[in-house]
Amino acid sequence: MRSAVLSVGTEILFGQITNTNSVYISQQLNLLGFDVLYHYTVGDNDGRLSEMVDLAFKDCDLIITSGGLGPTEDDMTKETVCKVMGDNLVEHEPSMEALVEGSKKLGHKLTENNYKQAMMPSKATVFDNDAGSAPGFALEKNGKIIICMPGPPREMTRMFQRRVKPFLEKYQDKAIYYKTLRFFGKGESSLETDLLDLIDAQKDPTIATYAKEGECTVRVASKRDTLEEAKKAVADTTDIIVSRLGQYIYSIDDEELVQVVGRKLLEKGITISCAESCTGGMFAETLTSVPGISEVFDRGLVTYTANAKIDELGVREDTITKHTVYSAEVAKEMAAGLYEKTGSNICVSITGIAGPGGEMPGKPVGLIYIGCAFAGDVKVREVHMRNVSRNWNRHYAVLSMLDMVNKCIDEANLN
Repeated sequence: MRSAVLSVGTEILFGQITNTNSVYISQQLNLLGFDVLYHYTVGDNDGRLSEMVDLAFKDCDLIITSGGLGPTEDDMTKETVCKVMGDNLVEHEPSMEALVEGSKKLGHKLTENNYKQAMMPSKATVFDNDAGSAPGFALEKNGKIIICMPGPPREMTRMFQRRVKPFLEKYQDKAIYYKTLRFFGKGESSLETDLLDLIDAQKDPTIATYAKEGECTVRVASKRDTLEEAKKAVADTTDIIVSRLGQYIYSIDDEELVQVVGRKLLEKGITISCAESCTGGMFAETLTSVPGISEVFDRGLVTYTANAKIDELGVREDTITKHTVYSAEVAKEMAAGLYEKTGSNICVSITGIAGPGGEMPGKPVGLIYIGCAFAGDVKVREVHMRNVSRNWNRHYAVLSMLDMVNKCIDEANLN
């Protein structure tokens, strides 16, 4: 089905908010097998909104809007859509009941304009909103469908998953199946080069590469007559990619790296501690986002100064004098000292230059060293990061630490 995504709100045009809704809706439509041809953004103006709906319907059979369903004067999506689709607004009793009940639970008094949210197109399929007060709806006419959802992302995403997705699945003519492979340590251009023969020859499954926040993903998707056929096609192509690039793949199920590491630590009962310098506790913060990680995460130390490294981790002063704190030798002694101090199965350390200043001769901004002590051994990795910004460098450094821990778990077969 040929589709368009239409975002409504003057605040989007003014750049006051980031339009994440259109990204999410496009991703979901793509996964359902619908082709998204256009993105439109229009302010709170009924004339221009009407023009955009008419324009989108010239090429598309489906329009999904977000925004403009609230109680205020500038919320006019329903009224405009009714004009275009030849319908009229009527009171929708279940929506009115939900509105009244919701206000009672919250202890809010409804104002006159609140009741506007319970007015729905008479011929619409109404989608209740259990995360807010504005229901959504779908309206069909002459083979064209328009779906309208609220603007707040939390409300929109929940409504899409609970109500809109099942509604749209009725219009799927084939079974869709996909897998998302996640990579670390390989850039998108290099990744595409290694898969170019598959990409050039692709028909079904399709292969698409994406760059994201210091890592890459590859999506393998198939559209077949049956789900079993689609799954087999995706599995066969995934096996080829893994055979070529398995050393860079940390998940074939779209798991984030921290989730993969956390899951392995918990499943194997492996304890871990960390000593951080340039990341300032960011690794520990990231790791503790995993539910249940307290079972295996012993402690995290921020040893920012040379003295802290000496006092807390037993790094030798002459090592720092000879090699500087930004060195493989110091990272190794940090990890080894923490390993001896804590008795954790894995101890990971980091030292380096996050920027924007601090570079030294032979030690540029973005240079980091990661130490990982495990199974009686200590490994050190040297990483050179692009000097984008201090925060980006710290983010990438944490990913590098997670990647090293992940590989250490696999290589040592710790259990």
